[in-house]
Amino acid sequence: MPQTCIIIGASHAAAQLVLSLRQEGWTGKITVIGDEASLPYQHPPLSKTFLRGDKAANEIFIRPQAFYEKHNIDFILETRVESIHPASKSIILSSGEILKYDKLALCTGSRVRQLTLPGVELNGVHYLRTLRDGEGIKSDMTSAKEAVIVGGGYIGLETAASLKTLGIEVTVVEMASRVLARVTAPVMAEFYTRMHQEEGVVIKTGVTVSTFEGKGKIERVICTDGSHLNTDLVVIGVGIIPNVELAEVAGLDVDNGILVDEFARTNDPDIVAAGDCTNHPNALYGQHLRLESVPNALEQPKSAAASICGKEKAYNALPWFWSDQYDLKLKIAGLSQGHDQVVIRGDKNNSRSFVAFYLKSGKLIAADCVNRPREFLVCKRLIASGSAIDVARLKDENTSPEDFAI
Repeated sequence: MPQTCIIIGASHAAAQLVLSLRQEGWTGKITVIGDEASLPYQHPPLSKTFLRGDKAANEIFIRPQAFYEKHNIDFILETRVESIHPASKSIILSSGEILKYDKLALCTGSRVRQLTLPGVELNGVHYLRTLRDGEGIKSDMTSAKEAVIVGGGYIGLETAASLKTLGIEVTVVEMASRVLARVTAPVMAEFYTRMHQEEGVVIKTGVTVSTFEGKGKIERVICTDGSHLNTDLVVIGVGIIPNVELAEVAGLDVDNGILVDEFARTNDPDIVAAGDCTNHPNALYGQHLRLESVPNALEQPKSAAASICGKEKAYNALPWFWSDQYDLKLKIAGLSQGHDQVVIRGDKNNSRSFVAFYLKSGKLIAADCVNRPREFLVCKRLIASGSAIDVARLKDENTSPEDFAI
Protein backbone atom coordinates (compact mmCIF):
# COMPACT_ATOMS: atom_id res chain seq x y z
CA MET A 1 0.00 0.00 0.00
CA PRO A 2 1.35 3.51 -0.79
CA GLN A 3 2.30 5.46 2.31
CA THR A 4 0.75 8.77 3.35
CA CYS A 5 2.55 11.86 4.59
CA ILE A 6 0.37 14.52 6.18
CA ILE A 7 1.70 18.06 6.61
CA ILE A 8 -0.04 20.23 9.18
CA GLY A 9 0.18 23.91 8.23
CA ALA A 10 0.05 25.34 4.69
CA SER A 11 3.08 27.53 5.41
CA HIS A 12 6.24 28.53 3.55
CA ALA A 13 7.97 25.54 5.14
CA ALA A 14 5.18 23.25 3.91
CA ALA A 15 5.55 24.55 0.34
CA GLN A 16 9.25 23.68 0.41
CA LEU A 17 8.65 20.35 2.12
CA VAL A 18 6.30 19.01 -0.56
CA LEU A 19 8.87 19.83 -3.25
CA SER A 20 11.73 18.29 -1.27
CA LEU A 21 9.71 15.15 -0.56
CA ARG A 22 9.21 14.48 -4.26
CA GLN A 23 12.89 15.28 -4.93
CA GLU A 24 13.92 12.79 -2.23
CA GLY A 25 11.84 10.09 -3.88
CA TRP A 26 8.65 10.01 -1.83
CA THR A 27 6.06 8.40 -4.12
CA GLY A 28 3.24 8.12 -1.61
CA LYS A 29 0.35 10.44 -0.91
CA ILE A 30 1.01 13.97 0.39
CA THR A 31 -1.77 15.95 2.05
CA VAL A 32 -1.34 19.50 3.34
CA ILE A 33 -3.84 20.83 5.87
CA GLY A 34 -4.12 24.60 6.37
CA ASP A 35 -6.49 26.83 8.30
CA GLU A 36 -6.37 29.68 5.77
CA ALA A 37 -8.25 29.78 2.48
CA SER A 38 -5.24 30.15 0.19
CA LEU A 39 -2.30 28.10 -1.01
CA PRO A 40 1.05 28.75 0.72
CA TYR A 41 2.24 32.31 0.16
CA GLN A 42 5.20 34.53 1.00
CA HIS A 43 4.78 36.50 4.22
CA PRO A 44 7.52 39.18 3.85
CA PRO A 45 5.70 41.05 1.03
CA LEU A 46 2.67 41.59 3.28
CA SER A 47 4.32 44.57 5.00
CA LYS A 48 5.97 45.82 1.83
CA THR A 49 5.03 45.23 -1.83
CA PHE A 50 1.59 43.77 -1.09
CA LEU A 51 0.64 46.57 1.30
CA ARG A 52 1.83 49.22 -1.16
CA GLY A 53 -0.15 47.61 -3.99
CA ASP A 54 2.92 46.64 -6.03
CA LYS A 55 1.91 42.95 -5.89
CA ALA A 56 -1.49 41.28 -5.86
CA ALA A 57 -2.36 38.25 -3.72
CA ASN A 58 -1.80 35.76 -6.55
CA GLU A 59 1.67 37.21 -7.12
CA ILE A 60 2.90 36.25 -3.66
CA PHE A 61 1.87 32.59 -3.86
CA ILE A 62 5.01 30.47 -3.49
CA ARG A 63 3.92 28.10 -6.24
CA PRO A 64 0.88 28.00 -8.53
CA GLN A 65 -1.95 25.50 -8.25
CA ALA A 66 -0.62 23.71 -11.35
CA PHE A 67 2.60 22.78 -9.55
CA TYR A 68 0.76 20.99 -6.77
CA GLU A 69 -1.52 19.22 -9.25
CA LYS A 70 1.46 18.06 -11.29
CA HIS A 71 3.12 16.55 -8.21
CA ASN A 72 -0.10 15.07 -6.77
CA ILE A 73 -0.20 17.26 -3.67
CA ASP A 74 -3.62 17.40 -2.00
CA PHE A 75 -4.74 20.40 0.07
CA ILE A 76 -7.41 20.56 2.75
CA LEU A 77 -7.85 24.28 3.39
CA GLU A 78 -9.87 26.34 5.88
CA THR A 79 -9.61 23.40 8.24
CA ARG A 80 -7.95 23.07 11.63
CA VAL A 81 -6.37 19.98 13.11
CA GLU A 82 -7.88 19.45 16.55
CA SER A 83 -5.51 16.76 17.80
CA ILE A 84 -2.70 14.37 16.92
CA HIS A 85 -2.69 10.77 18.16
CA PRO A 86 0.78 9.25 17.66
CA ALA A 87 -0.20 5.84 19.07
CA SER A 88 -2.74 5.28 16.30
CA LYS A 89 -0.85 7.50 13.82
CA SER A 90 -3.95 9.58 13.20
CA ILE A 91 -5.19 13.15 13.39
CA ILE A 92 -8.65 14.56 14.03
CA LEU A 93 -9.84 17.53 11.98
CA SER A 94 -12.20 20.30 13.08
CA SER A 95 -14.84 18.63 10.93
CA GLY A 96 -14.54 15.48 13.04
CA GLU A 97 -12.91 13.53 10.23
CA ILE A 98 -10.08 11.18 11.22
CA LEU A 99 -7.07 10.88 8.90
CA LYS A 100 -4.36 8.23 9.13
CA TYR A 101 -0.72 8.92 8.40
CA ASP A 102 2.51 6.97 8.00
CA LYS A 103 4.65 10.09 8.38
CA LEU A 104 3.61 13.44 9.85
CA ALA A 105 5.23 16.86 9.41
CA LEU A 106 4.45 19.87 11.58
CA CYS A 107 4.87 23.13 9.68
CA THR A 108 2.49 25.05 11.92
CA GLY A 109 4.43 28.32 11.87
CA SER A 110 3.56 31.05 14.34
CA ARG A 111 0.84 33.55 15.18
CA VAL A 112 0.80 37.16 16.32
CA ARG A 113 1.06 38.06 19.96
CA GLN A 114 -2.23 39.79 20.73
CA LEU A 115 -2.97 42.68 23.06
CA THR A 116 -5.85 42.64 25.54
CA LEU A 117 -6.30 46.40 25.85
CA PRO A 118 -9.65 48.21 25.91
CA GLY A 119 -10.87 49.00 22.40
CA VAL A 120 -8.55 46.57 20.63
CA GLU A 121 -11.60 45.05 18.92
CA LEU A 122 -12.52 48.35 17.18
CA ASN A 123 -12.70 48.46 13.40
CA GLY A 124 -9.48 49.83 11.99
CA VAL A 125 -7.26 48.04 14.54
CA HIS A 126 -5.23 45.33 12.81
CA TYR A 127 -2.44 42.82 13.17
CA LEU A 128 -0.30 41.85 10.19
CA ARG A 129 0.51 38.17 9.87
CA THR A 130 -1.80 36.67 7.27
CA LEU A 131 -2.98 37.53 3.78
CA ARG A 132 -6.40 38.29 5.23
CA ASP A 133 -4.77 40.73 7.69
CA GLY A 134 -3.02 42.47 4.81
CA GLU A 135 -6.23 42.76 2.82
CA GLY A 136 -8.00 44.28 5.83
CA ILE A 137 -5.28 46.89 6.27
CA LYS A 138 -5.29 47.73 2.56
CA SER A 139 -9.05 48.25 2.68
CA ASP A 140 -8.80 50.72 5.58
CA MET A 141 -5.80 52.48 4.03
CA THR A 142 -7.95 53.87 1.23
CA SER A 143 -9.53 56.40 3.59
CA ALA A 144 -6.81 56.69 6.25
CA LYS A 145 -4.87 59.91 6.72
CA GLU A 146 -3.12 59.01 10.00
CA ALA A 147 -1.83 55.67 11.28
CA VAL A 148 -0.35 54.43 14.54
CA ILE A 149 2.01 51.46 14.54
CA VAL A 150 2.20 49.71 17.92
CA GLY A 151 5.60 48.04 18.13
CA GLY A 152 8.95 49.13 16.72
CA GLY A 153 10.26 45.78 15.48
CA TYR A 154 10.99 44.99 11.85
CA ILE A 155 7.34 44.35 10.94
CA GLY A 156 6.27 47.60 12.58
CA LEU A 157 8.98 49.65 10.88
CA GLU A 158 8.41 48.03 7.48
CA THR A 159 4.71 48.75 7.76
CA ALA A 160 5.45 52.32 8.82
CA ALA A 161 7.68 52.79 5.77
CA SER A 162 5.03 51.41 3.41
CA LEU A 163 2.25 53.59 4.82
CA LYS A 164 4.42 56.70 4.83
CA THR A 165 5.43 56.07 1.22
CA LEU A 166 1.72 56.08 0.36
CA GLY A 167 1.24 59.50 1.96
CA ILE A 168 -0.21 58.49 5.33
CA GLU A 169 1.07 60.26 8.43
CA VAL A 170 2.61 57.63 10.72
CA THR A 171 3.50 57.43 14.42
CA VAL A 172 5.36 54.42 15.82
CA VAL A 173 4.84 53.68 19.52
CA GLU A 174 7.44 51.38 21.13
CA MET A 175 7.40 50.45 24.81
CA ALA A 176 11.17 49.78 24.95
CA SER A 177 13.73 52.56 25.15
CA ARG A 178 14.57 52.13 21.44
CA VAL A 179 13.17 50.52 18.31
CA LEU A 180 14.38 47.03 17.32
CA ALA A 181 15.28 46.47 20.97
CA ARG A 182 14.66 42.72 20.91
CA VAL A 183 16.36 41.96 17.62
CA THR A 184 19.42 44.12 17.03
CA ALA A 185 22.10 46.34 18.56
CA PRO A 186 21.71 50.04 19.48
CA VAL A 187 23.71 51.16 16.42
CA MET A 188 21.00 49.81 14.09
CA ALA A 189 18.22 51.23 16.23
CA GLU A 190 19.80 54.68 16.03
CA PHE A 191 20.20 54.42 12.26
CA TYR A 192 16.61 53.35 11.59
CA THR A 193 15.23 55.93 13.99
CA ARG A 194 17.09 58.61 12.02
CA MET A 195 15.92 57.20 8.69
CA HIS A 196 12.26 57.14 9.70
CA GLN A 197 12.41 60.60 11.24
CA GLU A 198 13.99 61.96 8.04
CA GLU A 199 11.07 60.44 6.12
CA GLY A 200 8.60 62.19 8.45
CA VAL A 201 7.61 59.30 10.73
CA VAL A 202 7.17 60.15 14.43
CA ILE A 203 8.95 57.67 16.73
CA LYS A 204 7.81 57.49 20.36
CA THR A 205 9.94 55.15 22.51
CA GLY A 206 9.56 54.25 26.17
CA VAL A 207 5.80 54.67 25.74
CA THR A 208 3.06 52.08 26.21
CA VAL A 209 -0.43 52.10 24.74
CA SER A 210 -3.18 51.89 27.36
CA THR A 211 -6.43 52.23 25.37
CA PHE A 212 -7.85 52.35 21.87
CA GLU A 213 -10.83 54.72 21.57
CA GLY A 214 -13.53 55.30 19.00
CA LYS A 215 -17.23 54.93 18.28
CA GLY A 216 -17.24 51.61 16.44
CA LYS A 217 -14.05 52.56 14.58
CA ILE A 218 -10.65 53.61 15.87
CA GLU A 219 -10.30 57.36 16.43
CA ARG A 220 -7.61 57.74 19.10
CA VAL A 221 -4.78 55.84 20.75
CA ILE A 222 -4.23 56.71 24.42
CA CYS A 223 -0.71 56.21 25.79
CA THR A 224 0.52 55.86 29.34
CA ASP A 225 2.52 59.10 29.05
CA GLY A 226 -0.79 60.93 28.71
CA SER A 227 -0.54 61.57 24.98
CA HIS A 228 -3.55 61.11 22.71
CA LEU A 229 -2.82 60.14 19.11
CA ASN A 230 -5.62 60.78 16.61
CA THR A 231 -5.68 58.05 14.01
CA ASP A 232 -7.78 56.30 11.35
CA LEU A 233 -5.72 53.11 11.35
CA VAL A 234 -3.72 51.02 13.84
CA VAL A 235 -1.37 48.15 13.06
CA ILE A 236 -0.09 46.12 16.01
CA GLY A 237 3.22 44.28 15.72
CA VAL A 238 4.44 43.14 19.13
CA GLY A 239 5.95 39.77 18.33
CA ILE A 240 4.86 36.29 17.35
CA ILE A 241 4.29 33.01 19.20
CA PRO A 242 5.21 29.59 17.77
CA ASN A 243 2.25 27.26 17.23
CA VAL A 244 3.26 24.33 19.43
CA GLU A 245 0.03 23.40 21.19
CA LEU A 246 -0.81 20.42 18.96
CA ALA A 247 2.69 19.03 19.40
CA GLU A 248 2.66 19.54 23.15
CA VAL A 249 -0.67 17.76 23.68
CA ALA A 250 0.55 14.94 21.45
CA GLY A 251 3.48 14.34 23.80
CA LEU A 252 6.23 15.85 21.66
CA ASP A 253 9.06 17.70 23.37
CA VAL A 254 8.46 21.46 23.36
CA ASP A 255 10.63 24.30 24.67
CA ASN A 256 10.24 27.68 22.93
CA GLY A 257 9.24 25.72 19.85
CA ILE A 258 8.95 22.07 18.91
CA LEU A 259 12.29 20.49 19.79
CA VAL A 260 13.96 18.78 16.83
CA ASP A 261 17.44 17.45 16.08
CA GLU A 262 19.67 18.55 13.22
CA PHE A 263 17.66 16.27 10.91
CA ALA A 264 14.32 17.98 11.82
CA ARG A 265 13.19 14.89 13.77
CA THR A 266 11.05 15.19 16.88
CA ASN A 267 11.12 12.65 19.71
CA ASP A 268 8.57 10.62 17.73
CA PRO A 269 10.30 8.64 14.95
CA ASP A 270 7.43 9.24 12.51
CA ILE A 271 7.01 12.98 13.11
CA VAL A 272 9.24 15.79 11.83
CA ALA A 273 8.84 19.56 12.16
CA ALA A 274 10.19 22.53 10.22
CA GLY A 275 9.96 26.32 10.08
CA ASP A 276 9.05 29.01 12.62
CA CYS A 277 7.57 26.47 15.02
CA THR A 278 10.83 24.58 15.67
CA ASN A 279 13.68 24.91 18.13
CA HIS A 280 16.71 23.25 16.58
CA PRO A 281 20.44 22.85 17.31
CA ASN A 282 22.93 25.08 15.49
CA ALA A 283 26.50 23.78 15.50
CA LEU A 284 28.01 27.11 14.42
CA TYR A 285 26.70 29.00 17.46
CA GLY A 286 26.62 26.01 19.82
CA GLN A 287 23.04 26.51 20.92
CA HIS A 288 19.41 25.79 20.10
CA LEU A 289 17.67 28.38 17.94
CA ARG A 290 14.12 29.22 16.97
CA LEU A 291 14.35 31.23 13.77
CA GLU A 292 11.57 33.34 12.26
CA SER A 293 12.91 33.67 8.75
CA VAL A 294 12.33 32.64 5.16
CA PRO A 295 15.80 31.04 4.81
CA ASN A 296 14.97 28.79 7.76
CA ALA A 297 11.63 27.88 6.16
CA LEU A 298 13.46 26.98 2.94
CA GLU A 299 16.40 24.99 4.32
CA GLN A 300 15.04 23.05 7.30
CA PRO A 301 12.27 21.32 5.28
CA LYS A 302 14.98 19.78 3.07
CA SER A 303 16.29 17.96 6.14
CA ALA A 304 12.75 17.04 7.20
CA ALA A 305 12.01 15.56 3.77
CA ALA A 306 15.19 13.49 3.84
CA SER A 307 14.29 12.15 7.29
CA ILE A 308 10.79 11.18 6.14
CA CYS A 309 12.41 9.24 3.29
CA GLY A 310 14.78 7.39 5.64
CA LYS A 311 17.85 9.50 4.87
CA GLU A 312 19.91 11.90 6.96
CA LYS A 313 20.62 15.41 5.74
CA ALA A 314 21.75 17.73 8.53
CA TYR A 315 20.43 21.27 8.68
CA ASN A 316 23.36 23.52 9.53
CA ALA A 317 22.86 26.64 7.43
CA LEU A 318 24.01 30.05 8.66
CA PRO A 319 21.00 32.09 9.86
CA TRP A 320 20.35 35.18 7.77
CA PHE A 321 17.56 37.71 7.43
CA TRP A 322 16.53 40.82 5.52
CA SER A 323 14.36 43.91 5.85
CA ASP A 324 13.25 46.42 3.19
CA GLN A 325 12.32 49.93 4.30
CA TYR A 326 12.17 52.86 1.85
CA ASP A 327 15.28 52.53 -0.33
CA LEU A 328 17.13 50.66 2.42
CA LYS A 329 17.94 46.98 1.85
CA LEU A 330 19.18 45.51 5.12
CA LYS A 331 20.71 42.03 4.95
CA ILE A 332 21.80 40.38 8.17
CA ALA A 333 24.34 37.56 8.22
CA GLY A 334 24.53 35.52 11.40
CA LEU A 335 23.42 36.28 14.96
CA SER A 336 24.89 39.19 16.92
CA GLN A 337 23.83 38.08 20.41
CA GLY A 338 26.79 37.92 22.77
CA HIS A 339 29.07 40.18 20.73
CA ASP A 340 31.73 42.18 22.60
CA GLN A 341 32.82 44.51 19.78
CA VAL A 342 31.10 46.44 17.00
CA VAL A 343 33.08 47.70 14.01
CA ILE A 344 31.49 50.17 11.57
CA ARG A 345 32.31 50.41 7.86
CA GLY A 346 30.90 53.52 6.20
CA ASP A 347 29.19 56.64 7.54
CA LYS A 348 26.22 55.46 9.60
CA ASN A 349 25.37 59.00 10.72
CA ASN A 350 25.11 60.77 7.38
CA SER A 351 24.62 58.12 4.69
CA ARG A 352 22.15 55.39 3.83
CA SER A 353 24.79 52.71 3.33
CA PHE A 354 27.07 51.09 5.92
CA VAL A 355 27.97 47.83 7.68
CA ALA A 356 27.99 46.97 11.38
CA PHE A 357 30.26 44.00 12.06
CA TYR A 358 29.79 42.10 15.31
CA LEU A 359 32.73 40.30 16.85
CA LYS A 360 33.17 38.03 19.86
CA SER A 361 36.69 37.42 21.14
CA GLY A 362 38.01 38.76 17.84
CA LYS A 363 35.85 36.40 15.74
CA LEU A 364 33.24 37.68 13.29
CA ILE A 365 29.83 36.32 14.35
CA ALA A 366 27.39 38.61 12.49
CA ALA A 367 27.06 41.59 10.16
CA ASP A 368 24.25 44.05 9.46
CA CYS A 369 24.68 45.27 5.89
CA VAL A 370 22.63 48.27 4.77
CA ASN A 371 22.73 48.63 0.97
CA ARG A 372 25.99 46.65 0.99
CA PRO A 373 25.41 43.40 -0.95
CA ARG A 374 29.12 42.62 -1.50
CA GLU A 375 29.93 42.80 2.18
CA PHE A 376 26.90 40.64 2.99
CA LEU A 377 27.96 37.82 0.66
CA VAL A 378 31.54 37.87 1.95
CA CYS A 379 30.43 37.94 5.58
CA LYS A 380 28.14 34.94 5.09
CA ARG A 381 31.15 32.94 3.91
CA LEU A 382 33.52 34.20 6.60
CA ILE A 383 31.10 33.57 9.47
CA ALA A 384 30.16 30.10 8.23
CA SER A 385 33.80 29.09 7.77
CA GLY A 386 35.05 30.68 10.98
CA SER A 387 37.87 32.37 9.05
CA ALA A 388 40.19 34.72 10.92
CA ILE A 389 39.66 38.36 9.94
CA ASP A 390 41.64 41.57 10.16
CA VAL A 391 39.57 44.12 12.09
CA ALA A 392 41.42 47.05 10.53
CA ARG A 393 40.41 45.85 7.07
CA LEU A 394 36.74 45.70 8.05
CA LYS A 395 36.50 49.43 8.66
CA ASP A 396 38.80 50.51 5.81
CA GLU A 397 36.60 51.46 2.84
CA ASN A 398 39.64 51.13 0.56
CA THR A 399 39.90 47.42 1.39
CA SER A 400 37.86 45.09 -0.82
CA PRO A 401 35.45 42.87 1.15
CA GLU A 402 37.13 39.87 -0.46
CA ASP A 403 40.28 40.83 1.48
CA PHE A 404 38.70 40.89 4.97
CA ALA A 405 40.19 37.49 5.88
CA ILE A 406 43.76 37.22 7.09
